[in-house]
Amino acid sequence: MKITLKVKRYNPETDDRPYDQTYTLEADPNARLLDALMHIKRFQDGTLGFRKSCAHGVCGSDAMRINGKDGLACKTLIKDVATKDGDTITVEPLRYLPVQRDLIVDQKNFFDKYKAIKPFLINTEPVAKKERIQSQEERMRFDDTTNCILCGACYSACPIPGKLPAFIGPAAIAQAFRFLADSRDRGFEERLPALDRPEGVWACENHFECTRCCPRSILITKRINQTKKMIEKHKTGDGETH
Repeated sequence: MKITLKVKRYNPETDDRPYDQTYTLEADPNARLLDALMHIKRFQDGTLGFRKSCAHGVCGSDAMRINGKDGLACKTLIKDVATKDGDTITVEPLRYLPVQRDLIVDQKNFFDKYKAIKPFLINTEPVAKKERIQSQEERMRFDDTTNCILCGACYSACPIPGKLPAFIGPAAIAQAFRFLADSRDRGFEERLPALDRPEGVWACENHFECTRCCPRSILITKRINQTKKMIEKHKTGDGETH
């Protein structure tokens, strides 16, 4: 089928403002959007900038906005975003992050917020049996959050950073939950300063856009609300965080 890709382009070094550029090409409906972008890069316009790496939904490097929704180009089929010959697919960079070139954004702010929640196991207690034993039930409490690939799609999909740029974001909170819910972790107090503030968990308004766009099907909004409840229990002295 013949499709048109309308790509938001911008090079801060040479352009005054972002602009749309269109490319028309033949594409198999079962091909991926990433394949179409690669075709343009190879045969039409070598200056088009976008990230890609594994191309199998694991690295998360090709996250972008596709027809106004956030997702991975490598997991989006042409037939999912174009239904008939001549359709146009709009492709834009992730929101809220500075554009370095075309579809490539500077992820520093996103990862600074991620690092603020200390995304690692915190436990200084002696290990009794060479390893910290965990039951299957304990593991399942946070299992889906371990699938996060930090693509940034949820951060871009969330409407909150648009009005509160300091919001820590859904990915960071979901990763905080990954450790707060871990029966082996003891880092609750250390993560509180990043989470228990107006720009932390309390800024979430339950729009569910993060959950809808997550390419790994993580129940992000649910994990954010569970994190809120953990903090509330902690404040009321109800105590138990696991």
